[in-house]
Amino acid sequence: MNDTIQVACRLVRRDFTLEVDLAWPDRGVSALFGPSGSGKSTLLRILAGLERPPGGRVAMRGTPWQDDAQGLFRPPHRRPIGYVFQDAALFSHLNVQDNLLYGLKRVPEPLRRVPLDRAIELLGIGGLLKRRVTTLSGGERQRVAIARALAVSPELLLLDEPLAALDVARKREILPFLERLHRELTMPMVYVSHAPDEVARLADHLVVLEAGRVVTEGPLGATLARLDPPVRLGEEIGVVLETVIGARDEPWQLCRADFPGGSLWIRDHGLAIGQRARVRVLARDVSLALEHHAHTSIQNILPGVVSALAGDRHPANALARVLVGETPFVARITRRSAAHLELNPDKPVWVQVKSVAVIE
Repeated sequence: MNDTIQVACRLVRRDFTLEVDLAWPDRGVSALFGPSGSGKSTLLRILAGLERPPGGRVAMRGTPWQDDAQGLFRPPHRRPIGYVFQDAALFSHLNVQDNLLYGLKRVPEPLRRVPLDRAIELLGIGGLLKRRVTTLSGGERQRVAIARALAVSPELLLLDEPLAALDVARKREILPFLERLHRELTMPMVYVSHAPDEVARLADHLVVLEAGRVVTEGPLGATLARLDPPVRLGEEIGVVLETVIGARDEPWQLCRADFPGGSLWIRDHGLAIGQRARVRVLARDVSLALEHHAHTSIQNILPGVVSALAGDRHPANALARVLVGETPFVARITRRSAAHLELNPDKPVWVQVKSVAVIE
């Protein structure tokens, strides 16, 4: 498989075992998500060559980085990766510019895929180049650390909870830059996080880990819509939709977010017509009906078809997966409502969306 990143390994420690067999796309952002201690950072270190599980295999686009069956192991310095740690790990005795040049000097010119000027521009650090790193804010340090990782022109960028040590304001400062990297670079990224908002905003592919095992994995939208088991970003079940702004209703400060199979009216966030927008719809904000109700405050009512039903955490509740065109939604309803509506797979329903959140 020459278009994937592969990891198959079993790493045993005294009180923890990581056992995975994964292949995910070599494009976009793949998020490793799960609670602390689930094995996310360990898996990232295996990708980087900082951990060597016996009998393991790691390959990038068909090129093996570790294959113990063949006695092959590439050490970290021979893997074309950039690595961003939680704490930035900058050299405190160097200024910003010299931190960026430190890794760049070790990359032959023909292999420089990301020009240094481009990395500086993408992360917005042009005004920081002569600053000592000890004078930088936490957000500035992380932006420099990401630019330094890009400066070595990696084939794969690994980010180990890069926002975990920052306060809310600094996170908001950096997230737009990470989105820009996602949007403007073809370089695949593996992003470790236990923060639902970061995953919902950045990820294309989702790998959910728990106690060293893969609970589920797949494209973000499809994975969040699964009911076997339901995947929660935080405490809430919900789907993330990739939409395009299709129209604006200026008198009411609304805009229309179009997706394959339908559209949703959302609050106008100033996005341009044609601009892409990620929106999140929580299961608690979706109800179902057998008839279209015109006299209601709910403005987003869409025709759909039930595709699956499952139990929820509380025995009084049920989860319904409904397809609007090919786009899945998840609704949380009571089991009594499900019985009253006689819900079952393939039954047509009306999907009533009470609230939509633009992820920003």
